[in-house]
Amino acid sequence: MSGQPELRIFATPAHLFRGAAEEFCAQAVAAVAQHGGFTVALSGGSTPKGLYQLLASGAFPNLPWDKTYFFFGDERHVPPDHPDSNYRMAHDAMLSNAPAANVFRIPAEMKDAGAAASVYEQTLRSFFRLGPGELPRFDLILLGLGPDGHCASLFPGTDALTETKKLVVANWVDKFKTHRVTFTYPVLNDAACVMFLSCGADKASILREVLENPQAGLPSQKVRPTNGRLLWMVDRAAAAELSPQTKSRLA
Repeated sequence: MSGQPELRIFATPAHLFRGAAEEFCAQAVAAVAQHGGFTVALSGGSTPKGLYQLLASGAFPNLPWDKTYFFFGDERHVPPDHPDSNYRMAHDAMLSNAPAANVFRIPAEMKDAGAAASVYEQTLRSFFRLGPGELPRFDLILLGLGPDGHCASLFPGTDALTETKKLVVANWVDKFKTHRVTFTYPVLNDAACVMFLSCGADKASILREVLENPQAGLPSQKVRPTNGRLLWMVDRAAAAELSPQTKSRLA
């Protein structure tokens, strides 16, 4: 299952949201059939918001809300009602449809971001019943692609890029002068599927770098599930600078 990424290109953002929603629901149904529940880590940003709103619209009645368990791959160091909160965006767009007991948010209102990360790591360990050295295996982790190649809150030049033991860390991001709480690569790379969502012409050059320049050393390039799928869902504008060879190779 692991290996090179899969690339799906959609004509417009609306087509991308629908394609991502169909994939999301198909994975949810399959996971519930296989092991009784669907675990997904959500991302922030404008692109997943379109997906979340579509999932919440009622257009996908096969989505098993009662057996879907929602986590967050990263969070800003703000309270849950703050405008910058990934949780608030996801809640307003979609999570009011989900049972409250199925939503596991990062307690980013804690003054100490490191303590918030430790609490969330314990949440993962408890939910997934992890023993020492074991990793949580999410059915699906959603990620976006930042203009600098970051994903989750794994930014270029930050300490979290080299973390191999902890599941969740508080990562100092100097350009924002703040901590972000984020999953680490061991968690991302143990997922059954990682789905990147990217749309818009402003993502075209960085998407080309990630998929065509293996020497770039970008954080997103270190996401390589060891026993799972890596799925890039992008719109035509984001894919505009990709070579025909890349498009055919990853199709």
